Amino acid sequence: MKTNLAKIDQTGRVLIPAEYRKAMGVKAGDQVIVVLEGNSVRVLTVEQAVKEARLLLRLPQRGRSLTDELIKERRKEAASE
Repeated sequence: MKTNLAKIDQTGRVLIPAEYRKAMGVKAGDQVIVVLEGNSVRVLTVEQAVKEARLLLRLPQRGRSLTDELIKERRKEAASE
């Protein structure tokens, strides 16, 4: 885990270091999700937050059809009977 010291300015803003923004793939004007976990703060890209929500809810990834998978599974079961 990489750490860096940052200051909170008079308006309560914290500057995310350029190296971190680059690693996250965010630039000026992009939106991020800020999550309070206990006494810590996490900053996530919208895409990362969606991925985490999908995992939490066990939703399929984009481009994957559960309907098609179910039909394929049922046909395989029917063929083996």
